[in-house]
Amino acid sequence: MIPAYAYQIHLPEGMEPGMTYPALFTLHGKGSNEGNMAGLTKPFEDRFITIHIRGDLLLGAGYQYYELKSLGNPLRESFDRAVQQLEAFIEYATEKYPVDAGSRYLLGFSQGAILSLTLAHTMGNALRGIVALNGYIPQFVKTEYDVQSMSDVSVFVSHGEFDSVFPIRIGHETAEYMGSVTSKLTFKTYPSDHGVTEENMADYVSWLKQDAAINNDKGAMGQ
Repeated sequence: MIPAYAYQIHLPEGMEPGMTYPALFTLHGKGSNEGNMAGLTKPFEDRFITIHIRGDLLLGAGYQYYELKSLGNPLRESFDRAVQQLEAFIEYATEKYPVDAGSRYLLGFSQGAILSLTLAHTMGNALRGIVALNGYIPQFVKTEYDVQSMSDVSVFVSHGEFDSVFPIRIGHETAEYMGSVTSKLTFKTYPSDHGVTEENMADYVSWLKQDAAINNDKGAMGQ
């Protein structure tokens, strides 16, 4: 299979043959690129396979995964295509690299957060967890998609209190909805605009490492 997306991958040092490792897939924001996400995953590189996926649609000097009719209003055909291609890419990477299929996480910012939340719906418990930074869930995903059970999906949602792109109201609405589909929700807000603060990063790093450790105790890693 030829993957639909270009990507950067970092493998932990000292990987042992026959062992599998948790994986963290990142999805960047609109007009950005995969390199801008690498700094958000540095703390995981000692034990996670980190894979940074570049959007396949040019936008200025950067990229995007899908096109928009207007802000907060994805072009449905383009959005659906992105979701399908990302699902296929995650499976491709799981087969190509020593990824523990029971410990797959997504980390997305803005457009990447929107897609991470959507993939939690379409892949359900096939994902271990997601980190969604300053995003939302399109209404049509909730009502028209074939939504899978997310009962075992751990979710970290964060939002800037002064977000000038997606107002904080959207963050609260997203958290309220996600809390209705999984009991494993953490929601935090920060006194920031549309970005990721040091405190925000410290919080999701701690959350994800703890969640992965719990999963490891259950015997998922290394099987």
